[in-house]
Amino acid sequence: MLGFLFNTKEVQELEYLLKRELEEMLLDFSDKRIDQLVKRAMEERYSIMFRMYARIASPNELSKYVRRRKLGKEHYT
Repeated sequence: MLGFLFNTKEVQELEYLLKRELEEMLLDFSDKRIDQLVKRAMEERYSIMFRMYARIASPNELSKYVRRRKLGKEHYT
C-alpha cells in the first residue's frame, strides 16, 4: 500500500481528473460500437477509478457516478 500527502490544490486537481475520466467512461459504456471484451476491461478500470474518487468525494457527488448496469444485456464469453 502506498500513501500520498496532497495539498488542497492537488486534491482539487485529482478530483477534477477523476470526474472527467469517469464521465468519459460512462459515455463509452453506452457506445454500441465498442466490443464487449473492451467494455469488460473498462468496467475494471471504472471500478478502480470510482474507488479512488470515493476517497475524496462527498456522498452526494459520488452518487452521480454510480454505475447503473443493465442486467441481462451483457454477453460475456
